[in-house]
Amino acid sequence: MKHAEGRLVLVGTPIGNLSDMSVRAKEAIENASVVMAEDTRRTARFVNDRKKLYSYHDHNVAGRIPQIEEFLGAGAVVALVSDAGMPGISDPAYKAVSAAIRGGYSVEVIPGPSAVITAMVASGLPVARFSFEGFLPRKKGARTHRIEEMSTYTGSIVYYIGPHHLLKYLEEMRGIFGNRPVCVAREMTKIHEEYVRGSIADVAEYFVSRKIRGEITLVVGGAALALDFFN
Repeated sequence: MKHAEGRLVLVGTPIGNLSDMSVRAKEAIENASVVMAEDTRRTARFVNDRKKLYSYHDHNVAGRIPQIEEFLGAGAVVALVSDAGMPGISDPAYKAVSAAIRGGYSVEVIPGPSAVITAMVASGLPVARFSFEGFLPRKKGARTHRIEEMSTYTGSIVYYIGPHHLLKYLEEMRGIFGNRPVCVAREMTKIHEEYVRGSIADVAEYFVSRKIRGEITLVVGGAALALDFFN
């Protein structure tokens, strides 16, 4: 295995409140030779020298990996930042990490906020065992299959859900999971932060008459959890 000076640094950034940006994360971005960002417009707030800022997302990852390898081969420090939160959670950061490892380059992680962990610990549901399922497929057949796969899982389940899909997905989950306890975490760490806890039916009823906005993380109680968990 070769050992090179190049280094890939994954930097966790705020999921909402910019005050959650750590001193170490700021320094990592400032000192990096190159910053690869899922959303350059959001990351630009933390980058003084815009010339070192490059996009890195699902649609251009195939072309960016060779570029990252080239930067690392030249001894550069490459900071990788997701849209918000920890890189590698529902984004292609792992492909850059795999490439760096294959090339013998150092990989460093600057821990930071995570919507998954924040929602899980705030939900009030058991955290000893949980599964992060990310975004559900858009096609109903594939989505149904994914939900059914988790129907007997006894730990808590965490999903990312777009606001316009929330009521439909809750209805589908109720049909497969039954009326389990859930927590909808919305706009976490932001001004309109909201946690809505209760059965799937109760939570759906709460949102049916409201305009649903913002980023949503849904936590679903496991198969063995009593329906009246929050009562």
